[in-house]
Amino acid sequence: MNMWQFWIDRGGTFTDIVAKKPDGKIIIDKLLSENSDAYKDAAVEGIRRILELKKDDKIPTDIISSVKMGTTVATNALLERKGDRTLLLITKGFGDLLRIGYQNRPLLFDLNIKLPELLYERVVEVSERLNEKGEVVTKLNEEEVRNSLIKAKSDGINSVAIAFMHSYINPDHENKIEQIAKEENFNQISVSHKVSPLIKLVGRGDTTVVDAYLSPILRRYVNQVSEELKDTKSTQLMFMQSNGGLTDANLFQGKDALLSGPAGGVVSMTQTGKQAGFNKLIGFDMGGTSTDVCHFAGEFERSFETELAGVRIRAPMMQINTVAAGGGSILSYKDGRFQVGPESAGAIPGPASYGRGGPLTVTDCNVLLGKLNPDFFPKVFGKTGDQPLNFEIVKKKFLDLSDIISKEKNEPMMDIFKMAEGFLKIAVENMANAIKKISIQKGYDVTNYMLNCFGGAGGQHACNVADSLGISNVMIHPYAGVLSAYGMGLAEIRSIREGHFEKNITNILDAENLIEILSSQAKKDLNDQDISDASIILLKNAFLHYKGSHQNLEIKFDTPENMRKSFEQEHKKRFGFFVEDREIFIEMLTVEAVGKKTENYDFLNPNTSTTKANPIAFKKMYVNGSEINTPIYKRDELIIGQNISGPAIIVEATGTNIIDDGWSGTLDKHYNLILSRVEEKKLQKGIGTSVDVVMLEVFNNLFMNIAEQMGATLANTAYSVNIKERLDFSCALFNNEGSLVANAPHVPVHLGSMSEAIKTVVRLNKDNIYPDDVFVLNAPFNGGTHLPDVTVITPVFDKNGKEIIFFVASRGHHADIGGKTPGSGPPDSKHIEEEGVLIDNFKLFDKGIFREQEMRKILSSGKYPCRNVEHNMADLAAQVAANKTGINEINSMIDQFGIETVHAYMNHVQDNAEESIRNAIVNLKQGEYEYELDNGEFIRVNVKIDKKNREAIIDFTGTAPKNPFNYNAPMAVCYAVILYVFRTLVGNNIPLNEGCFKPIKIIIPNNSMINAKYPSAVIAGNTEVSQLTCNALFGALGVIAGSQATMNNFIWGNDTIQNYETICGGTGAGPNFHGTSAIQTHMTNTRSTDPEVLETRFPVRLEEFSIRKNSGGKGKFNGGDGVTRKLRFLEPMTVTTLCSHRRVKPFGLNGGSPGDCGKEWLERTDGSILNLNGNDSCEVEPNDLFVMQTPGGGGFGEK
Repeated sequence: MNMWQFWIDRGGTFTDIVAKKPDGKIIIDKLLSENSDAYKDAAVEGIRRILELKKDDKIPTDIISSVKMGTTVATNALLERKGDRTLLLITKGFGDLLRIGYQNRPLLFDLNIKLPELLYERVVEVSERLNEKGEVVTKLNEEEVRNSLIKAKSDGINSVAIAFMHSYINPDHENKIEQIAKEENFNQISVSHKVSPLIKLVGRGDTTVVDAYLSPILRRYVNQVSEELKDTKSTQLMFMQSNGGLTDANLFQGKDALLSGPAGGVVSMTQTGKQAGFNKLIGFDMGGTSTDVCHFAGEFERSFETELAGVRIRAPMMQINTVAAGGGSILSYKDGRFQVGPESAGAIPGPASYGRGGPLTVTDCNVLLGKLNPDFFPKVFGKTGDQPLNFEIVKKKFLDLSDIISKEKNEPMMDIFKMAEGFLKIAVENMANAIKKISIQKGYDVTNYMLNCFGGAGGQHACNVADSLGISNVMIHPYAGVLSAYGMGLAEIRSIREGHFEKNITNILDAENLIEILSSQAKKDLNDQDISDASIILLKNAFLHYKGSHQNLEIKFDTPENMRKSFEQEHKKRFGFFVEDREIFIEMLTVEAVGKKTENYDFLNPNTSTTKANPIAFKKMYVNGSEINTPIYKRDELIIGQNISGPAIIVEATGTNIIDDGWSGTLDKHYNLILSRVEEKKLQKGIGTSVDVVMLEVFNNLFMNIAEQMGATLANTAYSVNIKERLDFSCALFNNEGSLVANAPHVPVHLGSMSEAIKTVVRLNKDNIYPDDVFVLNAPFNGGTHLPDVTVITPVFDKNGKEIIFFVASRGHHADIGGKTPGSGPPDSKHIEEEGVLIDNFKLFDKGIFREQEMRKILSSGKYPCRNVEHNMADLAAQVAANKTGINEINSMIDQFGIETVHAYMNHVQDNAEESIRNAIVNLKQGEYEYELDNGEFIRVNVKIDKKNREAIIDFTGTAPKNPFNYNAPMAVCYAVILYVFRTLVGNNIPLNEGCFKPIKIIIPNNSMINAKYPSAVIAGNTEVSQLTCNALFGALGVIAGSQATMNNFIWGNDTIQNYETICGGTGAGPNFHGTSAIQTHMTNTRSTDPEVLETRFPVRLEEFSIRKNSGGKGKFNGGDGVTRKLRFLEPMTVTTLCSHRRVKPFGLNGGSPGDCGKEWLERTDGSILNLNGNDSCEVEPNDLFVMQTPGGGGFGEK
């Protein structure tokens, strides 16, 4: 007997319900997720309404076979921090690790750094320790842990998360504590090796805490729904997991619930797309506040490392990229540019057209342009909830905005319809850029993909988004408005089991053994849900990477030969190259068990009419600046094969779909609306070269997106840990003279400092630059910073190969470039040659010919050659690949807009940046500061503000002369500092380019420590001098108290291994905020390596990484605290430190106290202690312990 099925997506605003009746017909309903006056739970209420039950009737569960649900209950609890009270048990020395994370600040230019609130209420450090092989170093103190658990339980804490170092290899200690927690009756016990059996304590620890924090909430919700269905054995209650598989309600866990709803959309998008005959799909789910995009090319794409609401999740989740552009995204005019989002009007008050006092949004653009017609939209708006969309309010608000812009620019009022089209263009580009990140950035050519569009707002923008990406076909399913709910019915029961491996690909027997174990675990998960072995498919995958690399690629598990071949093909597709004989490692193995479906997917209610539908109305719609009388059709009246030419509007119960000019629409046999471009897209070359506020924002985003895509290629393909993990690199594009056009904000010390390198190449190679040439330099006195930062520069020629139209460049910090000490950071260098190999204007590719031997010769030359030339060559290859990405994107942009327009906007974005800086200057107070260094010398800076001309003079006259050692910086570093400081003061997201410098006159004394000349040693210039100069400039402006003003460079190694760390500290307090503890400050934002990865790679043991309590200066607002880092060496090595504020304390402001100085020492195995200076080096023996304490920030204001 057929029974009812309910597929439900409980979203943040609405709950969508798709019900399949016993006769196979579909019913759809939509209701508010929260409406406590009317019902307790939206999902249960939806079932009751569809079954037409009276208030006191129980749900007759014997007629329901299954309820399959996606829910945002866990996500909302995480966002609102409303999970259960949780205790974290973690290895001794790491109580602050999850708070410190990878030490990077979330927003580069925020002085008031806001970190996400921690999920655990209490942390207890446990006396226990394993090494990287899982061997016991320190025995577990069980009694101590039991006492802590008893105390927490008596204080009302019922959830516990257990995460110990290297427990993914040896879970013995965690298992023992789990047993004790059970004995002490904790309701929720989450254990890291079960929650996420993978390397990386930070991600695994966070995931375990999330699981402990959210699982009780989920359990209560599951019980609430189960209670309504309790009178039956026949109803199966299932939930969608973040990995795209259903699971029994009783097995649903917190860590697997965070993308529960969106995952249903991915499943539905792929299944409906495949049913319609398409295997290459881009999912485009546009809702009210955001747009989710995903990529499918035959396999679900999952990420095993995702950051969500400030929490790192180390568990399989659907790879979904979210951009803050939805129907409710707010429109604004700021900094001379139209901007869309990221703020949203939400459901209340909602867009202006809702009639509840809301702001102008993307939805309002469509209302004004006639794309959303109030006559064909539900009348649920206004204060009474029964009014249509309000066109008049929208029109008035656009006129008001036009008036504001007119007065500000002293120009005639803009046409409001052109304004609305302009805002839509920006929103479309934002969404298209999100799609590029999941497709083009990974080497996929999307032009032959189908854009599967769903969500309430998707159909209004689908043709425009497709055009922006060069996609010619769009699919809109009959249930596109509720496709995530529909996906619950299409999903299979799935279980994914993963295991850490980290061995060479040749260790196939060990790999097969682990695959067997994972297979039996995954099969058992499905057997426990009454699925027989015969109905289970196993998908086995390996995550491979080159030895020393970090970037994994997912490949089907097979023989070593086949896996190598697949890996190399994928690597070439993704990154443009592969290295033939380089060792390949398997980091982890996964097995996915899938319960095969027996039902078909054809759940549609067909329209049996054979008469073609006629328009139900004609309404005015604005298209490309013209008013067109546009036909409106009802979708459920269309018949299969009926063709409708654009422009046209198709309305349906759950959405409005626009067929744009040059497109046509037809229904396929599955009743999907297939939109196809039937006329060749007109190139947007009619834009002209005069500045337009819409195109200004479009090009600003395009230029920045190119630099960011280059950065993604570089991070993915580099060999050096510094580049791929610490993200110590920068990518940018320049005009044909070397002026900066866009610099992706990766590391602040690189901002604006690369232009000089390009100008050097242009100057030294006049009439000797050809297509396919590539240049390399690191010379600090010719546009470089310090020697480890190697810059690769590629010219971009026009289509005829005659004229240079752009340059692209990537700068990356190589792990070693030679020099007196491993890692190229000698503390006592006096001459540039002591710091490594100097590369000055070398042509790496000459008309496309790779000059490999000559490059190797340079890297092996000089008094102190590179220690690992192979590593340098691999990083150079990655930088060349990054530049190639940039060139491809530039050519694509030129194809779309034409070279004249692109060149014009290259200048316009610089003018816009200049204007933004001028506007910031008038709000500044002039001042001066004498900044004392640990060596007794001073950086002196005087800032004069000319408010009338909106200009600033920054004068460093009086700054100390060239330092006899390495505290010297090339002038390029000083420019980077000034650009960073002024960008923080602007407060808005302005483009970073040459225009920023035009209103600023910079005076730097020749041959001073901040304008170094050959042959000065400069290794500390990029790191220490940049930070000190930055603090001095903030001091002169009186904006923020002194931050730690050092990168705490900690370099160690020998002839075979080298590692470079910069260690976080405290930031200064401001006039209305406290400083932040344990965070990277100002001129750096590089990541730290996860402790487990560090110990697996190097013969060291990290024994403590903690916040150095009370090291920040006191005041009305306190400075942030520094950190304590203790590292035990297991092999002889050379340690080098380059650190500041070891004698002079970071300053307080307006009566606030200074922060504490940093210090470091070595504890020898014989018990003796060697105190070290800030700039120092020493030889360490096995089991010596190095300790560093970093400075705190200064306080602000009297207490």
